[in-house]
Amino acid sequence: MSTWFQRRLLPGLAYKAVVIGGGYATGRELAEFFLPSGPWGGIAAMALAMVIWSAICVTTFLFSRASGALDYRTFIRALLGPAWIGFEVVYVLFVVLVLAVFGAAAGAIGAATLGAPTIVGTIALMTAIALVTAYGNASVERLFTYVSFLLYGVYVLFVAFSFTHFGARIIQGFSRAAPLQGWVAGGVQYASYNVIGAVVILPVLRHLTSNRDAVIAGIIAGPLAMLPALMFFSCMMAYYPEIAAATLPSDYLLQRLDLPVFRSLFQLMIFAALLESGTGFVHAINERIGLAWRRSRNAELGRVPRLCVALGTLVFCMLLAERFGLVTLIARGYRLFAYVVLLVFVLPLFTIGIYRLVSHKAVPRGVA
Repeated sequence: MSTWFQRRLLPGLAYKAVVIGGGYATGRELAEFFLPSGPWGGIAAMALAMVIWSAICVTTFLFSRASGALDYRTFIRALLGPAWIGFEVVYVLFVVLVLAVFGAAAGAIGAATLGAPTIVGTIALMTAIALVTAYGNASVERLFTYVSFLLYGVYVLFVAFSFTHFGARIIQGFSRAAPLQGWVAGGVQYASYNVIGAVVILPVLRHLTSNRDAVIAGIIAGPLAMLPALMFFSCMMAYYPEIAAATLPSDYLLQRLDLPVFRSLFQLMIFAALLESGTGFVHAINERIGLAWRRSRNAELGRVPRLCVALGTLVFCMLLAERFGLVTLIARGYRLFAYVVLLVFVLPLFTIGIYRLVSHKAVPRGVA
């Protein structure tokens, strides 16, 4: 029997896990997309992105239930038919880029906090992701839950320390006169970078028992994913606008807090955020392969095959892709990815998907 937590909150926590990643956790993405619109323009852009996320999650969750799809391949084939291969190509390229970036970020964290070679942090992250995904859905869901407590707790402390150390500057930052320009574009662009997370987390939707669950879970997902960003953005106002030029806004603020123990805790939180984000992407691949395994062999994909798939994916993405220049090649088209995802996922979802749901037309179920 699924619990209220599993049906209503877990999907949102899983979506937050995939969204937060390295750029969000360090504040770099917030500086890139929201700071140019000023303090209140940034808040408006975040609110818009949050609404877009919730709308996409609600529609995705409802279509998932209607099509019986709990992995991204089944979902996209039900939505796009023969054109599903286009999404698969985009998804694979996106995963290569994201996991390679996560590996590099983990290496940087290890070097900054422990003075270890960067490869140590990268391998530590690879090992942790592989072990968690090897044990399947239950293990992944526990990670999303426990890391969420750590993440939200650290952000609450971050806000508390920031207000006790430079609260007056935060209030002053919000009082600065700044034109509300570009906030719509910033909100839409930022939301589009992360909408793919809605199909990455499909395995956790197995707990939904009704369309009401799907709607509530989808609505909650947006605020759960955006809340840490809102807290972080508020703290950034203490040093607005100069913080916009900081490579790592989180470290910029942590240096000014001058709390070594909390700084280490924050770095641990970022590593945990990378772990849950990376786990979400790798688990989605495992579940996609697991479905094909069940249909061809009438058996569940075991721990050893899951571990091998995870390690193979991670070694390629975190080590080989960067070594052979694939990361640079893909990254050059990173902004293009956002528009392609809108074309191959969001547009069909809000046209074909909603039409089928509203008109009660037959939605393909369990597409092979």
